[in-house]
Amino acid sequence: MFGIINKYIKRTPFTRTVFFVVSDIFLISFSIYLAFFLRFEGQIPSQYFGDILLMLSVTLILALPIFYLNKLYSFSWSYVSAEELISLIKATTLVFAFLGVFLFFFKDYPVLIGFPRSTFFMSYFLVILLSGGIRFAKRIYLLLFRKKTKHKKERTLIVGAGDAGEQILRSILSGQSNIFEPVGFVDDSPVKQGVLIHGVKVMGKIDDIPRIIKEQRIESMIVALPSADSFVIRKAVEQARKAGIKNIKIVPTLTEIVDGKVSIADLKELKIEDLLGREPISFDFEAIRKFIQDKKILITGAAGSIGSELCRQIAKFKPDLLIALDQDETGIFNIAQEMKSQSPGLKFETIIGDILDKEKMEYVFEKFRPQIVFHAAAYKHVPLMEAHPDEAVKNNIFGTKTIAELAVKFGTEKFVFISTDKAVNPTSVMGATKRVGEMICQSLNKEGSCRFVAVRFGNVLDSRGSVIPVFKEQIKKGGPVRVTHPEMKRYFMMIQEACLLVMQAAEMGKGGEVFVLDMGKPIKIIDLARELIRLSGLEPDKDIPIVFSGPRPGEKFFEDILTAEEGTEATHRDRIFIAKLAEVDKEKLESQLSRLKEILHQRNKEAIIKMLEEMVPSFSHKD
Repeated sequence: MFGIINKYIKRTPFTRTVFFVVSDIFLISFSIYLAFFLRFEGQIPSQYFGDILLMLSVTLILALPIFYLNKLYSFSWSYVSAEELISLIKATTLVFAFLGVFLFFFKDYPVLIGFPRSTFFMSYFLVILLSGGIRFAKRIYLLLFRKKTKHKKERTLIVGAGDAGEQILRSILSGQSNIFEPVGFVDDSPVKQGVLIHGVKVMGKIDDIPRIIKEQRIESMIVALPSADSFVIRKAVEQARKAGIKNIKIVPTLTEIVDGKVSIADLKELKIEDLLGREPISFDFEAIRKFIQDKKILITGAAGSIGSELCRQIAKFKPDLLIALDQDETGIFNIAQEMKSQSPGLKFETIIGDILDKEKMEYVFEKFRPQIVFHAAAYKHVPLMEAHPDEAVKNNIFGTKTIAELAVKFGTEKFVFISTDKAVNPTSVMGATKRVGEMICQSLNKEGSCRFVAVRFGNVLDSRGSVIPVFKEQIKKGGPVRVTHPEMKRYFMMIQEACLLVMQAAEMGKGGEVFVLDMGKPIKIIDLARELIRLSGLEPDKDIPIVFSGPRPGEKFFEDILTAEEGTEATHRDRIFIAKLAEVDKEKLESQLSRLKEILHQRNKEAIIKMLEEMVPSFSHKD
């Protein structure tokens, strides 16, 4: 019976809604009739049939829209929870409150004279019992009559006995085809020790993982700690590795979980960012939504790591139009296909073009009139830009200048320049060109109505061009993994969090600010390499050797986020600061840019670097 009903409900959300609406009509009708039946001990006097019909009509007219508004027709039948029960109780209470008001005002109406008040209260409890019963029926059925699966299940330990852990367990218990057999929980909370959650016991703390794995013959582990920092997750993983567990799954971070609900379908393989880059960040999603919703938004460099992730994140906040611009046709094709699949209702335009093509860029601005511009297009590879400083200058400086000036000309509301920690005390051509890009934005902020903000942050984990894909390829080939120096450190951040912080900073910017994202603690590159080797199921310096190749041209051992001279000002947003920067002399900057453009035609590397040193006094070039 449940199989037939479930097959019907799974067809579309509409069929599920129809099923529960029809069920509620029948169950509410039955509840009211049963209330009268019980009140009169099975012999309902004929004069009360009018009362039944009137009460039933008013209750249904009230209940169906109130239940709908309380989302009682848009839940998962398999994963129904106490949250839905509370919503049902609230909705039913509201229905009967209105019904009570109706009965009070019309108590002298001939049909309602002598109305038995006890039936009102009995109906209320019966509606909750029966409508709640149909919603919990499948979950109860699955718990009572779970079929034995033919395939062998893995004895699984769940790390984290909080909301996420409970949801994962519930998802496992209600599923038929998953490979997990939950054996127990571990959680560091003292009050949870020994507690049973859906019949599964909290067996100890994270330090007890090796003992529990041995005693319970655990074969796999699920880390259900979406809000925990990387230290806690790394500790749990290390304990599991000590006991020989390699099959480890993890629940996504809170920034990846849109509605706060998780199931086994959300579980993912353990990645390097889960061990080194996760620190809890709070976002004001409502403020971001107001900033993005119903706006026309242009993203330059949309095929790159940051640009494409900005597309994904911005799409969630329902812009009026999202325009993705890049000269990489394959990358633009890929993000367009992804947007079509993941956000089918989104108005999405793709532009193939070079930001140095002023005529084409002017056409784009004139046609679409973007209200917000996220300028992520840039050359970012430090060694390559050391070899080709003319290209770095053309793209990162004059490309930025072209897009920024068009934003002023066509009345863009806000221009967001994606900068880098390498712009602080730069030692590379790339860093110096990004600092000049910031200066251009600062100078143009005083013109027109467009407000310019720049956002600095460090390396993004697993982005294109970062060390992680390089290390992975080296590991795949059997090594060695090449690290420049044992003391080399970098700031890293998850790409989703970096883009959300950029959007948060952009939302709060009044114009002229250079925002700095707190990247947390710097990570040693050698630790990154070792962790990636372990994630591949191998041992560093045993299965895969690590060798040191020496720093590359333009590289620092440690990236500054801000100079001591600049300093920062805290903002009211978590992890976002404002750099205290000197005012930019617009006339001087324009003169320097004109001279820089002349030098470009000479193809003289030393002259370009010398001019950059003049423009950025803190630039100390390292050969």
